[in-house]
Amino acid sequence: MKNTVLTIQKQKEEHDKITMLTAYDYSMAKLIDSSGVNCILVGDSLGMVMLGYKDTLSVTMEDMIHHTRAVSRGAENALVIADMPFMSYQTSVYDAVCNAGRLIKEGGAQAVKLEGGVSVVPQIKAIVDSSIPVAAHIGLTPQSVNAFGGFKVQGKSLRDAQRLYDDAKAVEEAGAFCVVLECVPAELAEFISGKLRIPTIGIGAGAGCDGQVLVYQDMLKLFSDFKPKFVKHFADIGQSMKEAFAAYISEVKNGTFPAPEHWFEMAGDVIGKLN
Repeated sequence: MKNTVLTIQKQKEEHDKITMLTAYDYSMAKLIDSSGVNCILVGDSLGMVMLGYKDTLSVTMEDMIHHTRAVSRGAENALVIADMPFMSYQTSVYDAVCNAGRLIKEGGAQAVKLEGGVSVVPQIKAIVDSSIPVAAHIGLTPQSVNAFGGFKVQGKSLRDAQRLYDDAKAVEEAGAFCVVLECVPAELAEFISGKLRIPTIGIGAGAGCDGQVLVYQDMLKLFSDFKPKFVKHFADIGQSMKEAFAAYISEVKNGTFPAPEHWFEMAGDVIGKLN
């Protein structure tokens, strides 16, 4: 069954945990979609795990549209959500609506995600008024890494916890259909989840959220530059791939690959007639 913003909302109401994973290309989108995941996020994390940037700030609209278009071709049932990259929505409400529209029209996404709380309420309202579903993202918002002074847990003090709670209520009121809580103390994330009508999706926010999201390269141990505390390696596909690459190199060098079953034959007298 096709996942939509309505089915995601129903999952919260029925206490059915929501699952979300990232994808950035057609092949991986097909694999993840076939697993039955509810949502696929084309995250601006692609800047780090696909393009080798040190953070997400260098990702462009063209990057996001390119990768979203590929993912949307491979995802039949999952709800495809595309990140709005840095400076694609902060500059003005007009820019926010235009760029969100591009991710839908050119990228094929069914929803967009942007970072921020109270400060981006006008953008959320305008995008939703344009009939584009919006996922909000509060807590550790990677596009604000320079303002935060690094990748740090958010909401530990009373003041910061109140600010996050106010942000969560503000984005819900603005019309967001869900909100990602990143690197937030588990107790605060559970409190916020219980207060909101819309679903919360946690990443480093404990088990009390309505759903969870992970970067697939993290969960499969494909990305080794660093490992956040909240990541669990569900499989070591990275090691399996390295072993497969090594086996390929070995067999090519010793002549066992390709074997006869891997090549094509021709009539025996053709070669003799060449001159």
